[in-house]
Amino acid sequence: MPTDKIAVLEVSDIQATVLRPRPSPYRGQYVVLRINDAAQGREMLRRIIPYVAPADDWWLPTLPGWMGIAFTYHGLEALGLPATSLKTFPQEFREGMASRASILRDVGDSAPTNWEYPFGTPDMHVAIAIYSKDEESLEATLAFARQSHHDLPNITVVYRLRFSELPNGCNPFGFRDGLHNPNVEGSGAVVHPGSGRPVKAGEFIMGYPDELGATAISPEPEVLRRNGTFVAFRKFHMRVAAFRRYLREQASSPEEEELIAAKMVGRWRSGAPLVLVPENDDLELGESQDRNNGFNYEDDMHGLKCPFSAHIRRVNPRDALKHELVATNLHQFLRRGTNYGPPLPEGVLEDDGTPRGGVFLLIGVHQRQQFEFVQSQWITDGNFISHGREEDPILGNSGGEGVFTIPKRPVRRRLHGLPQFVAVQGGEYCFMPGLRALKWLAGLEAGATAE
Repeated sequence: MPTDKIAVLEVSDIQATVLRPRPSPYRGQYVVLRINDAAQGREMLRRIIPYVAPADDWWLPTLPGWMGIAFTYHGLEALGLPATSLKTFPQEFREGMASRASILRDVGDSAPTNWEYPFGTPDMHVAIAIYSKDEESLEATLAFARQSHHDLPNITVVYRLRFSELPNGCNPFGFRDGLHNPNVEGSGAVVHPGSGRPVKAGEFIMGYPDELGATAISPEPEVLRRNGTFVAFRKFHMRVAAFRRYLREQASSPEEEELIAAKMVGRWRSGAPLVLVPENDDLELGESQDRNNGFNYEDDMHGLKCPFSAHIRRVNPRDALKHELVATNLHQFLRRGTNYGPPLPEGVLEDDGTPRGGVFLLIGVHQRQQFEFVQSQWITDGNFISHGREEDPILGNSGGEGVFTIPKRPVRRRLHGLPQFVAVQGGEYCFMPGLRALKWLAGLEAGATAE
């Protein structure tokens, strides 16, 4: 059983990316490295550690930007982490995300065979996320990252992706983004109404009790796992033109287009939740951090306001699964989302060929019961809401055979032939260590062992 004692988090040792949201506005870049020599990999790590932002430095940074760093299984192996330690990592991390495609239902266009290089290959070792508030600060922070390996020929950049905030903080589909994250107990983050009761820190960071009162005992040694966590990295291509065309085909007016779009997402484009304003958008409500997340489904148990299959209701059922409330809390994870590519101009219904979409860092200690459960059960399987094989209308991958049910009286409405609006273009499981663990990894050749 969970303890009532609130853990004191070592925020100076936890990477900022874990506990703190991205800045707004933001600009940034993801960089992926391959390590071809363990000694050079550890030297790169020693150089970059001073620039990795701890959670207690987030609001008043000493650098022009923020940097986070994480490692794949192959990356830890390339650094020289002993096999005795590597084998103590969870199965999903050791196997890699591509090997879990059947579990995650990454099929069709989202199958690993269609992913961008180096995702799904042994060449992805180190993932670095660099955030800043403007282009000048980004370039200054990127310079620090480049200096860490510029004279190390066996450290290779194998992937780069620039990202930035879109107008009004929206995602490529035009909906306000990043409105909900679990309330991590003891994190010191600002808590707005609707965040739910605090979730035990051990669900997201190793070294603290989780919702069941347990503290992680792997990976080993303890210095490696303390204040670390796991990250599911997911890159999505968003088919904005296809989304707009489908709405146009299903609606008899622009107003109905917006209503259907809101029903699919569970919010209006402003961020205003359907549960609170089911008939029309409310811009003021959508912009209010103290109001736009302050809702539950207690008064909408028939889905007449927000459909059971709406995106936000599927990925976070809140109190809609009252018989599974404790279990629901076990399936939460932290989301850090960014967008890449320019927005598709308003009114355009044909794809312009420009890459655009989102990248999500899904953070949690128990990826199998957090990200993997939500992806395989709540997003791509409708049984938990008695909807059979009906999938999330936004993240589903039924490839033109999708169905979306809108509860309505006297007769429900059912939309057919949903295209696949989002395709996975890459993904991987990463381990994000604490700052002390990074130093331990950098000193492996100096005698550190997994004993």
